[in-house]
Amino acid sequence: MGKYYNPGNKAFAKIVNDKYVDKSGLISCVNDTIDKANNLTCISRPRRFGKSFAAKMLCAYYDCSCDSRSLFEGLEISRSADFDKHLNKYNVIAFDVTGFISAVKESGESIKKVPSMIVNALRNDLVSAFPQLESIPALNDCLLECVKITGREFVFIIDEWDALIREAKNDNEVQTAYLNFLRGLFKNNDVTPYVIAAAYMTGILPIKKDGSQSAISDFREYTVLSPGPYASYFGFTEAEVEQLCKQYSMDFSTAKTWYDGYRFGSSSSVYNPYSVMLAVSYKEFRSFWRQTSAADALKDYVEMDFDGLQETVARLIAGESVSVDTNGFKNDFESFGSKDDVITLLIHLGYLSYDRDDNTVSIPNSEVRQEFEWLLKRSEHTKLNELIRTSEQLLSDTLTENSDAVAEAIDRIRQSQYAPQFYNNEQALRAVIKYAYIVCVDKYMKLEELPSGKGVADVVFIPKKTTPYPAMIVELKWNRSSETAINQIRDKNYPAVLSNYFGDILLVGISYDEKSKKHSCGIYKINK
Repeated sequence: MGKYYNPGNKAFAKIVNDKYVDKSGLISCVNDTIDKANNLTCISRPRRFGKSFAAKMLCAYYDCSCDSRSLFEGLEISRSADFDKHLNKYNVIAFDVTGFISAVKESGESIKKVPSMIVNALRNDLVSAFPQLESIPALNDCLLECVKITGREFVFIIDEWDALIREAKNDNEVQTAYLNFLRGLFKNNDVTPYVIAAAYMTGILPIKKDGSQSAISDFREYTVLSPGPYASYFGFTEAEVEQLCKQYSMDFSTAKTWYDGYRFGSSSSVYNPYSVMLAVSYKEFRSFWRQTSAADALKDYVEMDFDGLQETVARLIAGESVSVDTNGFKNDFESFGSKDDVITLLIHLGYLSYDRDDNTVSIPNSEVRQEFEWLLKRSEHTKLNELIRTSEQLLSDTLTENSDAVAEAIDRIRQSQYAPQFYNNEQALRAVIKYAYIVCVDKYMKLEELPSGKGVADVVFIPKKTTPYPAMIVELKWNRSSETAINQIRDKNYPAVLSNYFGDILLVGISYDEKSKKHSCGIYKINK
Protein backbone atom coordinates (compact mmCIF):
# COMPACT_ATOMS: atom_id res chain seq x y z
CA MET A 1 0.00 0.00 0.00
CA GLY A 2 1.39 3.37 -1.04
CA LYS A 3 0.48 7.02 -0.79
CA TYR A 4 -0.93 7.18 -4.32
CA TYR A 5 -0.78 3.58 -5.53
CA ASN A 6 -3.36 1.44 -3.76
CA PRO A 7 -3.75 3.81 -0.79
CA GLY A 8 -6.17 1.47 0.99
CA ASN A 9 -9.39 2.12 2.84
CA LYS A 10 -8.36 3.86 6.07
CA ALA A 11 -9.54 7.28 4.89
CA PHE A 12 -13.02 5.97 4.12
CA ALA A 13 -13.12 3.94 7.34
CA LYS A 14 -12.74 7.18 9.32
CA ILE A 15 -15.66 8.68 7.40
CA VAL A 16 -17.92 5.68 7.98
CA ASN A 17 -17.02 5.55 11.67
CA ASP A 18 -18.16 9.15 12.11
CA LYS A 19 -21.53 10.71 11.26
CA TYR A 20 -22.11 9.24 7.81
CA VAL A 21 -24.76 9.66 5.12
CA ASP A 22 -24.79 6.73 2.70
CA LYS A 23 -23.74 7.92 -0.77
CA SER A 24 -22.36 4.56 -1.87
CA GLY A 25 -24.92 4.35 -4.68
CA LEU A 26 -22.52 6.58 -6.61
CA ILE A 27 -20.26 3.54 -6.98
CA SER A 28 -22.87 1.84 -9.17
CA CYS A 29 -22.69 4.78 -11.59
CA VAL A 30 -18.94 4.26 -11.93
CA ASN A 31 -19.28 0.46 -12.10
CA ASP A 32 -21.56 0.90 -15.10
CA THR A 33 -18.66 2.49 -17.01
CA ILE A 34 -15.87 0.00 -16.25
CA ASP A 35 -14.14 -1.37 -19.35
CA LYS A 36 -16.60 0.45 -21.60
CA ALA A 37 -16.08 3.20 -24.14
CA ASN A 38 -17.44 5.77 -21.66
CA ASN A 39 -15.21 4.71 -18.77
CA LEU A 40 -13.81 8.21 -18.18
CA THR A 41 -15.96 10.35 -15.85
CA CYS A 42 -15.49 13.99 -14.87
CA ILE A 43 -17.65 15.47 -12.11
CA SER A 44 -17.76 19.22 -11.45
CA ARG A 45 -19.57 20.64 -8.44
CA PRO A 46 -19.00 23.41 -5.87
CA ARG A 47 -16.50 23.29 -3.04
CA ARG A 48 -17.73 21.54 0.09
CA PHE A 49 -20.21 19.37 -1.80
CA GLY A 50 -18.60 16.04 -0.99
CA LYS A 51 -16.11 15.59 -3.84
CA SER A 52 -13.26 14.40 -1.62
CA PHE A 53 -15.49 12.09 0.42
CA ALA A 54 -16.60 10.41 -2.80
CA ALA A 55 -12.99 9.99 -3.93
CA LYS A 56 -12.04 8.27 -0.65
CA MET A 57 -15.05 5.99 -0.92
CA LEU A 58 -14.11 4.93 -4.45
CA CYS A 59 -10.54 4.22 -3.33
CA ALA A 60 -11.78 1.93 -0.58
CA TYR A 61 -14.13 0.07 -2.90
CA TYR A 62 -11.81 -0.59 -5.84
CA ASP A 63 -8.40 -0.94 -4.13
CA CYS A 64 -7.20 -4.55 -4.41
CA SER A 65 -4.70 -4.16 -1.56
CA CYS A 66 -7.37 -4.20 1.16
CA ASP A 67 -10.58 -5.93 2.17
CA SER A 68 -13.37 -3.36 2.38
CA ARG A 69 -16.37 -5.65 2.55
CA SER A 70 -17.17 -4.80 6.17
CA LEU A 71 -17.10 -1.07 5.40
CA PHE A 72 -19.75 -1.40 2.71
CA GLU A 73 -21.99 -4.05 4.27
CA GLY A 74 -25.44 -2.62 4.80
CA LEU A 75 -24.80 0.34 2.51
CA GLU A 76 -26.70 0.91 -0.72
CA ILE A 77 -23.93 -0.45 -2.95
CA SER A 78 -23.96 -3.80 -1.11
CA ARG A 79 -27.41 -4.44 -2.55
CA SER A 80 -26.21 -3.90 -6.12
CA ALA A 81 -25.94 -6.94 -8.40
CA ASP A 82 -22.33 -6.09 -9.32
CA PHE A 83 -21.16 -5.34 -5.77
CA ASP A 84 -18.89 -8.42 -5.52
CA LYS A 85 -17.77 -8.22 -9.13
CA HIS A 86 -15.80 -5.03 -8.62
CA LEU A 87 -15.15 -4.93 -4.86
CA ASN A 88 -11.36 -4.68 -4.24
CA LYS A 89 -10.58 -5.98 -7.72
CA TYR A 90 -8.43 -3.19 -9.22
CA ASN A 91 -5.19 -1.36 -8.88
CA VAL A 92 -5.90 2.21 -7.85
CA ILE A 93 -4.03 5.43 -8.46
CA ALA A 94 -5.52 8.25 -6.40
CA PHE A 95 -4.26 11.78 -5.80
CA ASP A 96 -5.47 15.27 -4.97
CA VAL A 97 -3.90 17.93 -7.19
CA THR A 98 -4.22 20.59 -4.48
CA GLY A 99 -1.81 18.60 -2.32
CA PHE A 100 0.97 19.04 -4.88
CA ILE A 101 0.20 22.74 -5.24
CA SER A 102 0.40 23.18 -1.47
CA ALA A 103 3.72 21.33 -1.41
CA VAL A 104 5.42 23.67 -3.89
CA LYS A 105 4.05 26.72 -2.10
CA GLU A 106 5.33 25.51 1.26
CA SER A 107 8.78 24.80 -0.16
CA GLY A 108 8.91 28.08 -2.06
CA GLU A 109 9.33 26.29 -5.38
CA SER A 110 7.77 27.29 -8.68
CA ILE A 111 4.31 26.13 -9.66
CA LYS A 112 5.98 24.93 -12.85
CA LYS A 113 7.26 21.91 -10.94
CA VAL A 114 3.82 20.50 -10.18
CA PRO A 115 3.32 18.41 -13.37
CA SER A 116 6.69 16.69 -12.99
CA MET A 117 6.13 16.29 -9.23
CA ILE A 118 2.92 14.37 -9.92
CA VAL A 119 4.58 12.11 -12.49
CA ASN A 120 7.57 11.40 -10.23
CA ALA A 121 5.40 10.76 -7.17
CA LEU A 122 3.24 8.22 -9.00
CA ARG A 123 6.24 6.48 -10.56
CA ASN A 124 8.09 6.33 -7.23
CA ASP A 125 5.08 4.71 -5.57
CA LEU A 126 4.94 2.07 -8.29
CA VAL A 127 8.68 1.40 -8.03
CA SER A 128 8.38 1.04 -4.25
CA ALA A 129 5.76 -1.64 -4.78
CA PHE A 130 7.61 -3.29 -7.68
CA PRO A 131 11.38 -2.70 -7.52
CA GLN A 132 11.78 -4.35 -10.94
CA LEU A 133 10.24 -1.19 -12.45
CA GLU A 134 13.25 0.91 -11.38
CA SER A 135 14.85 0.60 -14.80
CA ILE A 136 11.72 1.85 -16.60
CA PRO A 137 11.87 5.66 -16.74
CA ALA A 138 8.43 6.50 -18.17
CA LEU A 139 5.35 6.47 -15.94
CA ASN A 140 3.10 5.07 -18.65
CA ASP A 141 5.47 2.17 -19.27
CA CYS A 142 5.52 1.47 -15.53
CA LEU A 143 1.73 1.36 -15.53
CA LEU A 144 1.68 -1.07 -18.47
CA GLU A 145 4.21 -3.31 -16.76
CA CYS A 146 2.28 -3.17 -13.49
CA VAL A 147 -0.84 -4.45 -15.29
CA LYS A 148 1.22 -7.35 -16.66
CA ILE A 149 2.68 -8.18 -13.24
CA THR A 150 -0.59 -8.02 -11.29
CA GLY A 151 -3.10 -8.96 -13.96
CA ARG A 152 -5.23 -6.02 -12.83
CA GLU A 153 -6.13 -2.80 -14.62
CA PHE A 154 -6.21 0.61 -12.92
CA VAL A 155 -8.98 2.79 -11.62
CA PHE A 156 -7.71 6.39 -11.57
CA ILE A 157 -9.25 8.77 -9.03
CA ILE A 158 -8.14 12.39 -9.35
CA ASP A 159 -9.53 14.94 -6.91
CA GLU A 160 -9.56 18.66 -7.83
CA TRP A 161 -8.18 17.91 -11.30
CA ASP A 162 -8.66 21.54 -12.40
CA ALA A 163 -6.86 23.10 -9.42
CA LEU A 164 -3.62 23.53 -11.36
CA ILE A 165 -5.46 25.04 -14.33
CA ARG A 166 -6.97 27.60 -11.96
CA GLU A 167 -3.73 28.22 -10.07
CA ALA A 168 -1.63 28.65 -13.21
CA LYS A 169 -4.29 30.47 -15.21
CA ASN A 170 -1.73 32.78 -16.82
CA ASP A 171 1.04 30.19 -17.28
CA ASN A 172 0.56 28.32 -20.55
CA GLU A 173 3.73 26.31 -20.00
CA VAL A 174 2.43 24.76 -16.78
CA GLN A 175 -1.01 24.13 -18.22
CA THR A 176 0.43 22.49 -21.32
CA ALA A 177 2.71 20.19 -19.31
CA TYR A 178 -0.16 19.16 -17.05
CA LEU A 179 -2.60 18.56 -19.87
CA ASN A 180 0.03 16.53 -21.74
CA PHE A 181 0.34 14.34 -18.65
CA LEU A 182 -3.43 13.76 -18.66
CA ARG A 183 -3.41 13.18 -22.41
CA GLY A 184 -0.74 10.52 -22.02
CA LEU A 185 -2.97 8.64 -19.60
CA PHE A 186 -6.44 9.11 -20.99
CA LYS A 187 -6.06 9.84 -24.68
CA ASN A 188 -3.27 7.48 -25.65
CA ASN A 189 -4.11 4.44 -27.76
CA ASP A 190 -0.91 2.75 -26.59
CA VAL A 191 -1.83 3.08 -22.91
CA THR A 192 -5.46 3.95 -22.17
CA PRO A 193 -7.16 0.75 -23.47
CA TYR A 194 -4.65 -1.49 -21.67
CA VAL A 195 -4.25 0.34 -18.37
CA ILE A 196 -7.45 2.23 -17.55
CA ALA A 197 -10.47 0.25 -16.36
CA ALA A 198 -12.13 3.50 -15.30
CA ALA A 199 -11.25 7.05 -14.31
CA TYR A 200 -13.11 9.40 -12.01
CA MET A 201 -12.05 13.06 -11.80
CA THR A 202 -13.58 15.85 -9.76
CA GLY A 203 -13.29 19.60 -10.19
CA ILE A 204 -15.13 22.86 -9.69
CA LEU A 205 -15.63 24.07 -13.25
CA PRO A 206 -16.64 22.05 -16.32
CA ILE A 207 -14.13 21.31 -19.07
CA LYS A 208 -13.39 24.41 -21.16
CA LYS A 209 -15.25 24.72 -24.44
CA ASP A 210 -12.45 26.28 -26.50
CA GLY A 211 -10.58 23.04 -27.19
CA SER A 212 -7.61 23.97 -25.01
CA GLN A 213 -8.41 21.01 -22.74
CA SER A 214 -8.78 18.47 -25.53
CA ALA A 215 -6.56 16.14 -23.50
CA ILE A 216 -9.65 15.24 -21.47
CA SER A 217 -12.31 15.65 -24.14
CA ASP A 218 -13.04 11.91 -24.01
CA PHE A 219 -14.37 12.24 -20.46
CA ARG A 220 -18.12 11.97 -19.95
CA GLU A 221 -18.91 15.14 -18.04
CA TYR A 222 -21.50 15.77 -15.33
CA THR A 223 -22.03 19.27 -13.91
CA VAL A 224 -24.43 21.16 -11.64
CA LEU A 225 -26.23 22.21 -14.82
CA SER A 226 -26.43 18.66 -16.15
CA PRO A 227 -25.68 16.09 -13.41
CA GLY A 228 -27.26 13.06 -15.09
CA PRO A 229 -27.35 9.95 -12.87
CA TYR A 230 -25.11 11.66 -10.30
CA ALA A 231 -27.75 14.26 -9.33
CA SER A 232 -28.65 12.74 -5.96
CA TYR A 233 -24.94 12.42 -5.07
CA PHE A 234 -24.15 16.12 -5.54
CA GLY A 235 -25.36 16.94 -2.03
CA PHE A 236 -27.73 15.70 0.65
CA THR A 237 -31.32 14.92 -0.28
CA GLU A 238 -34.28 16.09 1.77
CA ALA A 239 -34.88 12.60 3.17
CA GLU A 240 -31.23 12.31 4.23
CA VAL A 241 -31.27 15.64 6.06
CA GLU A 242 -34.61 14.86 7.69
CA GLN A 243 -33.16 11.59 9.01
CA LEU A 244 -30.03 13.36 10.31
CA CYS A 245 -32.15 15.94 12.12
CA LYS A 246 -34.26 13.21 13.66
CA GLN A 247 -31.19 11.23 14.70
CA TYR A 248 -29.45 14.20 16.34
CA SER A 249 -32.56 16.01 17.65
CA MET A 250 -32.25 19.01 15.34
CA ASP A 251 -35.15 21.00 13.88
CA PHE A 252 -35.63 19.93 10.26
CA SER A 253 -37.53 23.03 9.12
CA THR A 254 -34.69 25.24 10.35
CA ALA A 255 -32.13 23.07 8.55
CA LYS A 256 -34.17 23.45 5.38
CA THR A 257 -34.21 27.23 5.69
CA TRP A 258 -30.46 27.39 6.22
CA TYR A 259 -29.03 24.82 3.80
CA ASP A 260 -31.64 23.69 1.24
CA GLY A 261 -32.50 25.33 -2.06
CA TYR A 262 -30.23 23.74 -4.66
CA ARG A 263 -31.68 22.02 -7.71
CA PHE A 264 -29.46 19.53 -9.53
CA GLY A 265 -31.18 17.81 -12.42
CA SER A 266 -34.22 15.86 -11.24
CA SER A 267 -33.28 16.44 -7.59
CA SER A 268 -35.38 19.45 -6.68
CA SER A 269 -34.25 19.74 -3.08
CA VAL A 270 -30.50 19.43 -2.45
CA TYR A 271 -28.69 20.55 0.71
CA ASN A 272 -25.10 21.68 1.23
CA PRO A 273 -23.59 18.57 2.89
CA TYR A 274 -20.60 20.34 4.43
CA SER A 275 -22.77 22.86 6.27
CA VAL A 276 -25.38 20.30 7.32
CA MET A 277 -22.75 18.07 8.93
CA LEU A 278 -21.13 21.00 10.74
CA ALA A 279 -24.54 22.13 12.00
CA VAL A 280 -25.15 18.63 13.35
CA SER A 281 -21.69 18.51 14.94
CA TYR A 282 -22.01 21.93 16.58
CA LYS A 283 -25.71 21.45 17.37
CA GLU A 284 -26.21 24.92 15.92
CA PHE A 285 -27.69 26.37 12.74
CA ARG A 286 -25.56 29.15 11.28
CA SER A 287 -23.52 29.99 8.22
CA PHE A 288 -20.38 27.93 7.72
CA TRP A 289 -19.79 29.36 4.25
CA ARG A 290 -17.16 31.86 5.32
CA GLN A 291 -14.96 28.95 6.40
CA THR A 292 -14.62 27.89 2.75
CA SER A 293 -12.06 29.20 0.28
CA ALA A 294 -14.87 30.34 -2.03
CA ALA A 295 -16.24 32.90 0.42
CA ASP A 296 -14.19 35.96 -0.51
CA ALA A 297 -14.66 35.48 -4.25
CA LEU A 298 -18.27 36.69 -4.42
CA LYS A 299 -17.48 40.39 -4.12
CA ASP A 300 -14.83 40.22 -6.87
CA TYR A 301 -17.22 38.70 -9.38
CA VAL A 302 -20.27 40.79 -8.51
CA GLU A 303 -18.26 44.02 -8.74
CA MET A 304 -17.45 43.31 -12.41
CA ASP A 305 -18.67 46.07 -14.72
CA PHE A 306 -21.08 44.25 -17.02
CA ASP A 307 -24.25 45.96 -18.14
CA GLY A 308 -27.16 44.80 -16.00
CA LEU A 309 -25.07 42.82 -13.48
CA GLN A 310 -25.72 45.11 -10.50
CA GLU A 311 -29.43 45.21 -11.25
CA THR A 312 -29.48 41.40 -11.42
CA VAL A 313 -27.65 41.13 -8.09
CA ALA A 314 -30.12 43.55 -6.51
CA ARG A 315 -33.05 41.51 -7.83
CA LEU A 316 -31.53 38.34 -6.39
CA ILE A 317 -30.94 39.93 -3.00
CA ALA A 318 -34.50 41.23 -3.06
CA GLY A 319 -35.68 37.63 -3.34
CA GLU A 320 -36.48 37.34 -7.04
CA SER A 321 -35.66 34.56 -9.49
CA VAL A 322 -33.76 35.85 -12.51
CA SER A 323 -33.48 34.44 -16.04
CA VAL A 324 -29.99 33.42 -17.18
CA ASP A 325 -28.43 32.12 -20.39
CA THR A 326 -25.72 29.65 -19.38
CA ASN A 327 -24.63 28.74 -22.90
CA GLY A 328 -22.04 31.50 -23.36
CA PHE A 329 -19.95 30.66 -20.29
CA LYS A 330 -16.45 29.50 -21.28
CA ASN A 331 -15.95 27.41 -18.12
CA ASP A 332 -13.12 29.45 -16.64
CA PHE A 333 -12.56 32.30 -14.19
CA GLU A 334 -11.36 34.85 -16.73
CA SER A 335 -13.26 34.81 -20.04
CA PHE A 336 -16.40 36.72 -19.09
CA GLY A 337 -18.36 38.29 -21.93
CA SER A 338 -21.60 39.26 -20.20
CA LYS A 339 -23.44 39.36 -16.89
CA ASP A 340 -24.88 35.93 -17.70
CA ASP A 341 -21.35 34.48 -17.71
CA VAL A 342 -20.74 35.86 -14.22
CA ILE A 343 -24.08 34.54 -12.99
CA THR A 344 -23.30 31.11 -14.49
CA LEU A 345 -19.98 31.03 -12.64
CA LEU A 346 -21.83 31.75 -9.39
CA ILE A 347 -24.02 28.70 -10.10
CA HIS A 348 -20.92 26.51 -10.40
CA LEU A 349 -19.48 28.00 -7.21
CA GLY A 350 -22.66 27.25 -5.25
CA TYR A 351 -23.77 30.84 -4.70
CA LEU A 352 -26.90 30.44 -6.80
CA SER A 353 -29.41 27.69 -7.42
CA TYR A 354 -30.31 26.94 -11.05
CA ASP A 355 -33.74 25.81 -12.17
CA ARG A 356 -33.28 24.26 -15.59
CA ASP A 357 -37.04 23.98 -16.13
CA ASP A 358 -37.32 27.73 -16.65
CA ASN A 359 -33.61 28.73 -16.86
CA THR A 360 -33.69 30.93 -13.77
CA VAL A 361 -31.42 31.41 -10.78
CA SER A 362 -32.08 32.42 -7.19
CA ILE A 363 -30.26 32.63 -3.87
CA PRO A 364 -30.77 29.12 -2.47
CA ASN A 365 -30.92 29.55 1.31
CA SER A 366 -30.23 31.64 4.40
CA GLU A 367 -26.59 30.59 4.57
CA VAL A 368 -25.76 31.92 1.11
CA ARG A 369 -28.07 34.90 1.59
CA GLN A 370 -25.79 36.00 4.43
CA GLU A 371 -22.94 36.16 1.93
CA PHE A 372 -24.97 38.49 -0.27
CA GLU A 373 -25.91 40.54 2.79
CA TRP A 374 -22.19 40.80 3.57
CA LEU A 375 -21.66 41.94 -0.01
CA LEU A 376 -24.31 44.65 0.36
CA LYS A 377 -22.39 46.19 3.25
CA ARG A 378 -19.12 46.26 1.32
CA SER A 379 -20.20 47.03 -2.23
CA GLU A 380 -18.02 49.55 -4.06
CA HIS A 381 -20.17 49.67 -7.18
CA THR A 382 -21.85 53.04 -7.70
CA LYS A 383 -25.27 51.82 -8.82
CA LEU A 384 -25.63 49.31 -6.02
CA ASN A 385 -24.32 51.84 -3.53
CA GLU A 386 -26.93 54.38 -4.61
CA LEU A 387 -29.69 51.83 -4.09
CA ILE A 388 -28.31 50.88 -0.67
CA ARG A 389 -28.08 54.51 0.48
CA THR A 390 -31.61 55.22 -0.72
CA SER A 391 -32.90 52.07 0.97
CA GLU A 392 -31.14 52.88 4.25
CA GLN A 393 -32.70 56.34 4.31
CA LEU A 394 -36.07 54.88 3.36
CA LEU A 395 -35.97 52.44 6.27
CA SER A 396 -34.95 55.22 8.62
CA ASP A 397 -37.83 57.40 7.40
CA THR A 398 -40.24 54.49 7.80
CA LEU A 399 -39.12 53.86 11.37
CA THR A 400 -39.53 57.56 12.21
CA GLU A 401 -42.95 57.59 10.50
CA ASN A 402 -41.89 60.18 7.91
CA SER A 403 -44.45 59.09 5.33
CA ASP A 404 -43.81 61.92 2.83
CA ALA A 405 -40.10 61.05 2.66
CA VAL A 406 -40.95 57.37 2.19
CA ALA A 407 -43.23 58.21 -0.76
CA GLU A 408 -40.55 60.42 -2.34
CA ALA A 409 -37.90 57.71 -1.96
CA ILE A 410 -40.15 55.14 -3.62
CA ASP A 411 -40.72 57.65 -6.45
CA ARG A 412 -36.95 57.82 -6.99
CA ILE A 413 -36.53 54.05 -6.99
CA ARG A 414 -39.48 53.75 -9.37
CA GLN A 415 -37.57 55.96 -11.82
CA SER A 416 -34.33 53.98 -11.48
CA GLN A 417 -33.06 50.99 -13.42
CA TYR A 418 -34.38 48.69 -10.70
CA ALA A 419 -38.06 49.28 -11.49
CA PRO A 420 -40.02 46.96 -13.80
CA GLN A 421 -40.17 48.09 -17.43
CA PHE A 422 -43.96 48.12 -17.33
CA TYR A 423 -45.31 49.85 -14.24
CA ASN A 424 -48.98 49.07 -14.60
CA ASN A 425 -50.30 47.06 -11.65
CA GLU A 426 -49.87 46.19 -7.99
CA GLN A 427 -47.34 43.46 -8.80
CA ALA A 428 -45.07 46.09 -10.36
CA LEU A 429 -45.43 48.16 -7.19
CA ARG A 430 -44.54 45.07 -5.16
CA ALA A 431 -41.31 44.68 -7.18
CA VAL A 432 -40.30 48.27 -6.45
CA ILE A 433 -40.99 47.76 -2.74
CA LYS A 434 -38.59 44.80 -2.76
CA TYR A 435 -35.76 47.07 -3.89
CA ALA A 436 -36.89 49.96 -1.71
CA TYR A 437 -36.45 47.88 1.45
CA ILE A 438 -33.46 45.86 0.25
CA VAL A 439 -31.34 46.77 3.31
CA CYS A 440 -33.89 44.93 5.44
CA VAL A 441 -32.41 41.59 4.37
CA ASP A 442 -29.97 41.51 7.30
CA LYS A 443 -32.38 43.08 9.82
CA TYR A 444 -35.72 41.45 9.07
CA MET A 445 -37.29 38.22 7.96
CA LYS A 446 -39.57 39.12 5.04
CA LEU A 447 -42.80 37.21 4.36
CA GLU A 448 -45.00 37.93 1.35
CA GLU A 449 -48.74 37.29 0.98
CA LEU A 450 -48.95 36.04 4.54
CA PRO A 451 -52.40 34.79 5.67
CA SER A 452 -53.41 36.93 8.63
CA GLY A 453 -56.64 37.78 10.44
CA LYS A 454 -59.40 37.96 7.81
CA GLY A 455 -57.16 38.29 4.76
CA VAL A 456 -53.66 38.14 3.33
CA ALA A 457 -51.00 40.73 4.19
CA ASP A 458 -48.93 41.86 1.20
CA VAL A 459 -45.56 42.06 2.97
CA VAL A 460 -44.67 41.45 6.61
CA PHE A 461 -41.24 42.32 8.02
CA ILE A 462 -40.42 40.55 11.28
CA PRO A 463 -37.25 41.83 13.00
CA LYS A 464 -34.47 39.35 13.62
CA LYS A 465 -33.68 38.62 17.25
CA THR A 466 -30.47 40.63 17.13
CA THR A 467 -32.18 43.88 15.99
CA PRO A 468 -34.23 46.41 18.02
CA TYR A 469 -36.56 47.37 15.17
CA PRO A 470 -40.37 47.20 15.21
CA ALA A 471 -42.24 44.75 13.00
CA MET A 472 -43.80 46.17 9.82
CA ILE A 473 -46.94 45.19 7.94
CA VAL A 474 -46.96 46.71 4.45
CA GLU A 475 -50.13 46.88 2.37
CA LEU A 476 -49.98 47.98 -1.28
CA LYS A 477 -52.70 49.70 -3.31
CA TRP A 478 -52.96 50.66 -6.98
CA ASN A 479 -55.02 53.78 -7.83
CA ARG A 480 -56.34 53.88 -4.28
CA SER A 481 -55.21 55.93 -1.30
CA SER A 482 -52.63 54.93 1.28
CA GLU A 483 -55.34 55.50 3.91
CA THR A 484 -57.34 52.74 2.24
CA ALA A 485 -54.35 50.44 2.66
CA ILE A 486 -54.03 51.31 6.37
CA ASN A 487 -57.75 50.78 6.90
CA GLN A 488 -57.56 47.36 5.25
CA ILE A 489 -54.75 46.33 7.61
CA ARG A 490 -56.93 47.33 10.56
CA ASP A 491 -60.29 46.07 9.27
CA LYS A 492 -58.92 42.65 8.37
CA ASN A 493 -56.86 42.46 11.56
CA TYR A 494 -53.55 41.73 9.84
CA PRO A 495 -51.61 42.35 13.10
CA ALA A 496 -53.13 39.09 14.38
CA VAL A 497 -50.36 37.23 12.58
CA LEU A 498 -47.94 38.87 15.03
CA SER A 499 -49.89 37.95 18.15
CA ASN A 500 -46.83 36.19 19.57
CA TYR A 501 -44.60 39.19 18.82
CA PHE A 502 -44.23 41.52 21.81
CA GLY A 503 -42.63 44.54 20.15
CA ASP A 504 -44.11 47.58 18.42
CA ILE A 505 -45.73 47.19 14.99
CA LEU A 506 -45.75 49.70 12.13
CA LEU A 507 -48.68 49.60 9.73
CA VAL A 508 -47.44 50.94 6.38
CA GLY A 509 -49.81 51.71 3.51
CA ILE A 510 -48.21 52.48 0.14
CA SER A 511 -50.16 53.39 -2.99
CA TYR A 512 -49.53 54.57 -6.55
CA ASP A 513 -51.79 56.86 -8.57
CA GLU A 514 -51.50 56.45 -12.35
CA LYS A 515 -52.87 59.94 -13.08
CA SER A 516 -50.45 61.86 -10.90
CA LYS A 517 -47.71 59.22 -11.33
CA LYS A 518 -46.92 59.63 -7.65
CA HIS A 519 -46.73 57.35 -4.66
CA SER A 520 -48.30 58.12 -1.32
CA CYS A 521 -47.63 56.60 2.07
CA GLY A 522 -49.37 56.35 5.40
CA ILE A 523 -47.77 55.00 8.59
CA TYR A 524 -49.48 54.10 11.85
CA LYS A 525 -47.76 52.72 14.93
CA ILE A 526 -49.17 50.13 17.32
CA ASN A 527 -47.39 50.34 20.67
CA LYS A 528 -47.18 47.18 22.74
